[in-house]
Amino acid sequence: MGNSNKAEEKKSLKWFLIQKFMLVMIFIFISEQIIGIFYNNILIPRISQLLARQQISVTADGNPAILILHMLFYVLASFLPNGISEYAQSLIGGKMEGSLQIAVDSPWFVGKWGIVFRLMIICMFLVLIFITVIPYLVGAFCYYRVVTKKVNELIEAEKEQQLAYDRQRNLLLSDIAHDIKTPITTLCSYSKALSDGVVQGEKRQEYLDAIYAKSMRMGELITLLFEYVKMDSSGFCLHKEEGDLGELLRECTALLYADFEDHRIALQVEIPDTPAPYNMDKIQMARAFTNLLTNAVRYGREGGSTLVRLEGYTVTVADDGMEIDREFAAHIFEPFSRADKARSTKGGSGLGLSIASKIVEMHGGELELDCDYGNGYTKAFRMVL
Repeated sequence: MGNSNKAEEKKSLKWFLIQKFMLVMIFIFISEQIIGIFYNNILIPRISQLLARQQISVTADGNPAILILHMLFYVLASFLPNGISEYAQSLIGGKMEGSLQIAVDSPWFVGKWGIVFRLMIICMFLVLIFITVIPYLVGAFCYYRVVTKKVNELIEAEKEQQLAYDRQRNLLLSDIAHDIKTPITTLCSYSKALSDGVVQGEKRQEYLDAIYAKSMRMGELITLLFEYVKMDSSGFCLHKEEGDLGELLRECTALLYADFEDHRIALQVEIPDTPAPYNMDKIQMARAFTNLLTNAVRYGREGGSTLVRLEGYTVTVADDGMEIDREFAAHIFEPFSRADKARSTKGGSGLGLSIASKIVEMHGGELELDCDYGNGYTKAFRMVL
C-alpha cells in the first residue's frame, strides 16, 4: 500500500474515533440530564416523603450525585463509636454548607433493628449511586466495543493485505523466472549451435544478433526489477530539488525521439515555454517520464501518433495504438501486469508502468489511465502532480 493510502487510513481512523467519542459524550450528557430530572422531580420527593414517615427529614439542593454521596457518608458515620460519630457527622454537615439537612428522630435508628435499618439505607444510597454512574459505564462499554471491533477489522484488513502481498510476491517471482528463462533458453541453444559449428555464414550472424538482443533484454529486465525492488524498500527516499517540470519532460522526449522515428510514430509535443517549477527528484521523475514514453513506443501503432502534453502540473502521454481491455486496465499498474498478446508480441516487462506509478505516488501525485481520451487517441496515461 502506498504512503498516501496509509495517511488516508490513519486520518480516517482518527476521525472515526473522534466521532464515536463525541457520540458517547453526547449520550452521557443526555443521560445525566434525564437522570437528574428523574432524581429531582420523582425520586427525591418520594424518598423524602418515605423518610418523613419514619421521622427522618432530608432537604437538599445541588447535584444529585453529590447529594447521594453526602447522604451515604453521613449514614456511614453513624456506625462510628459515640463521640466520633457525632464529630464526623458534624464535619460532613459543615462541608455541605447547608445543601443537605438531615434530622433523625425515628425509633428505627435505635435499638436492635438500628443496624439493619441503616444498612438498608446504605444499600439504597449505593443503588442510587450506581444509577448515577450507569451512563458512564454504558458509554465506556459501548466505546470499548466500537474501538475493539474497529481494531479487529483493521487487523483482519492487514492480514488480507499481507496475504495479497504474498500472492503478488509469488506471482512476481514466477513472472521473473518466466521472463528470464525464455531468453536464457534462446542463449543456450544459439550459443550451443555456434559452438558446435552447426550454423555458418549469414545464419551465424543472425544467431549472434539474437544472442545480443536477448542479452540486452535480460539486462533491461534486471535493471527494471532492481529499480522496482529499490523503491519498494524501506530505506529508499527521494532527493527533491526545485526544477522545471516542462524542461525535464522536453529532455526525456528528445532522448526517445529516434525511437519514435524508427517506429514511424508522429510525435506531437505540447509543452509550454512558461516554466513549471516543481520540487522533485529529477532522476526518478525522468525515469517515470521515460517509462511512459517507452510504453507509447512499444505499444503504439506503427505509423500512428503519440501526444505528449503538459497542462499546468498534469502530464499526458496518449497514443492511438491497440485499445486496452477494461478488465486488464484495472490492474495495469501492478507489477508484471500485461495482456497475453502484449507478452508474446511486444516483449514488455510489465514493470515500467508500475515503477512510474510508484514514483508519481512518492511525489504526492497520481498516475491514471484514461481509455476514453478521444481526439483520435485510444488511451492516455495522465500524471497528475
